[in-house]
Amino acid sequence: MNNPNNPTSKAIRFPKITFTNAHHLSIDKFVEMDYLSIEKYNIPIELLMENAGLNLARLTASLTTKSDRILIGIGTGNNGGGGLVAARRLAGWGYKVFLHLPDINLKALPQLQLERALTFGAKAKLIENPAVFIDAYLGFSQRLPLSRDLIEIIRKINKLSCNRISLDIPTGFNKATGELIFKPDIILTLAAMKTELVPLLYQTQIYIADLGLPHAIYDEFEIKQIPAFKESGIIKCEV
Repeated sequence: MNNPNNPTSKAIRFPKITFTNAHHLSIDKFVEMDYLSIEKYNIPIELLMENAGLNLARLTASLTTKSDRILIGIGTGNNGGGGLVAARRLAGWGYKVFLHLPDINLKALPQLQLERALTFGAKAKLIENPAVFIDAYLGFSQRLPLSRDLIEIIRKINKLSCNRISLDIPTGFNKATGELIFKPDIILTLAAMKTELVPLLYQTQIYIADLGLPHAIYDEFEIKQIPAFKESGIIKCEV
């Protein structure tokens, strides 16, 4: 849902798919799918990161104008790398992009993505009152509990009057209980709907981003690849 406190909030128009049991898998199964796509199908992590970040940038651009400011929370791992790809893409398109980096000790690939994003014009600066905030702190491999510092950061972010987007699994999401710490208006999940996110369909807009995985890998996990991926890299999931 669009944030009712944000006067610049606007509808997003992407192809839609009605949620069915044929289109989702658990977070744990997706971890296996991600690993298999790299090991069996030889898809580089950097390419998966690029596809995730490009679709995140496209989704974000549909919510904003170039006069708006975009703040992206960046973690040290691959989810942060996806956020940094989005930062580079958005900055390259002329958007005002700012990065919040609670930990500057990024892993090698996210560090490379950070250098690229900064070269393109993104700024490593925590700003107030962004038009959009993107949660790219932690991804599907996150472990709970979160650090006290990160919880405090997220509590402050939840109070912002802006659209809040989560790149894949929201930071602090408890997959056993469904409890949310970060409160997104929009979730862009990757490759397929996640079983644990299904209850959130009734309160949150959820989009699915094409990661460029082969049809065969969906068959191996006995779920259907989304046909509309060929029309658009972003699909809205509805009940």
